[in-house]
Amino acid sequence: MNLSQNFNLDELCRSQIAVDCGIDNTPDSDAVVENLKLLCEKVLQPIRDHYGRPVKVSSGYRSEEINTLARGSRVSDHILGSAADIEIPGVPNAELAQWVLDNLDYTQVILEFYTPGVPDSGWVHVSYKSDNLRKEALTATKVAGKITYTKGLVA
Repeated sequence: MNLSQNFNLDELCRSQIAVDCGIDNTPDSDAVVENLKLLCEKVLQPIRDHYGRPVKVSSGYRSEEINTLARGSRVSDHILGSAADIEIPGVPNAELAQWVLDNLDYTQVILEFYTPGVPDSGWVHVSYKSDNLRKEALTATKVAGKITYTKGLVA
């Protein structure tokens, strides 16, 4: 099922954890599929169109079971089909996150575990909920096993 010109449902539900554990990660709700469609139409497709390159989705929809195994937040937008963790090979993740901030409507963008000077380190988490476009930007870092979130993009 196509969600936008360059994104499909299988791609947004692909999960290595699901494969490794033999868990079906297919959404069982039309609302989740609709959220994934909005995420693709409003965020992922415009990114693809701007950069003219494939967007690698490392994590999109997560069932509650997959989200727990991934150690995601219990209120993660991934569970709703409203978030994706992305990268574009050859594009620094800090640049990608900044482009989203400057050009798109979104709920949340997190530059996760980026190391300044290492362009392909970490990834970009982006979420889109049409009723909550709060444009929250954060940077996640991990020091001594503790994750810290800082407001804004710190790259």
